Amino acid sequence: MKNPVSIKSIATISPLGSSDTEIWEKYHSEKHFISEVEVEGDKSLVGSLPEKLKKEALKLRDDNSKYRNLDDSVLFGIIAGRKLASKLKLEDNSTGINLGSSRGATGLFEKYHSEYIKTGKTSTYSSPTTTLGNISSWVAQDLQVNGPEFSHSVTCSTGMHSILNAVAWLQSGMANSFIAGGSEAPLTGFTLAQMRAMKIYANEKLDFPCRSLDMKKDRNTMLLGEGAGLVLLEEGIQENARVLIEGIGYANEKLKHGASLSKNGKCLQKSMKMAMSSARVEEVDAVVMHAPGTIGGDQAEVNAIKKVFGNNLPAMTSNKWKVGHSFAASGIWSLQMAMMMLEHQQFLPVPFSEFQKIPEKFNRILVNSVGFGGNAVSILVRRN
Repeated sequence: MKNPVSIKSIATISPLGSSDTEIWEKYHSEKHFISEVEVEGDKSLVGSLPEKLKKEALKLRDDNSKYRNLDDSVLFGIIAGRKLASKLKLEDNSTGINLGSSRGATGLFEKYHSEYIKTGKTSTYSSPTTTLGNISSWVAQDLQVNGPEFSHSVTCSTGMHSILNAVAWLQSGMANSFIAGGSEAPLTGFTLAQMRAMKIYANEKLDFPCRSLDMKKDRNTMLLGEGAGLVLLEEGIQENARVLIEGIGYANEKLKHGASLSKNGKCLQKSMKMAMSSARVEEVDAVVMHAPGTIGGDQAEVNAIKKVFGNNLPAMTSNKWKVGHSFAASGIWSLQMAMMMLEHQQFLPVPFSEFQKIPEKFNRILVNSVGFGGNAVSILVRRN
């Protein structure tokens, strides 16, 4: 990176809620926020949004006829966008927007496809409301910003790739500020069935159903969560920045199959080294890991960290045991966790993990995200 980039504000909606105070309080609880709910007739363990946020999405539909036919993934993005704007007024209406999603309008796709199979016809709204670009364009409409707007999908690392894109726009001088992030509404029967077909989904109602960073687990325990996460970025070191992005890294690796990850997480090794190009390993105090709760995924990331850091292992943590895996939004939730640890100077461990190192202070934290396709993103943040 030519210069640091300021994170001016962040807003998330997740199973932890939406306000900074509420989220920080729930991070301090040793409880998880996974529940068993009925999804299309089957009970599944998932990270659901709190009822107040679900009602907020319903109210959006009720209050504005334009929003009536939008997918939950778009509504979640709009709600997070409003919370972002309320925290810090958008001073520049040319702010760019890049919001992505791994699955996109999952619920509407399933609804319209089912109707087509039954009748041979589909709704007038089926095409305009299921395009991936809906998330960015409707958030831009809602916030009334006129900068560049685009969406993309890079599987589970989509939200972090949005930040990479935003940094590139800012450092090229083509934009002064950018909103980046991801939104996901994957709690549908078909999406859950896809995860079960891969044999990675948790199926036991344990004290901690998702065993992220439990290196002794003997089965996969990934769980899905729903929600969104957005950050407002500006070029350079801004006085009122919450934290600074000091380094970005990205990489991919050769695949054996579509969902594979090498034993030593080669793509993660490369992305972490790139992100830390301006810092020594001993200057990185902690890593907020992707750690989805699968045997292979967790182990590969731990192996990658050991390869990169050697004898200077940082503290390691993750939040998926608490909220589930939200695909595109997951990296932004992890980034928020890192920001809060920097601001409060307090480590948030995984209670059942063997990794219990607690740093004396926090200056820099590395955040990882990795997805299907052998791609990884790492972002190094530091105190302002």
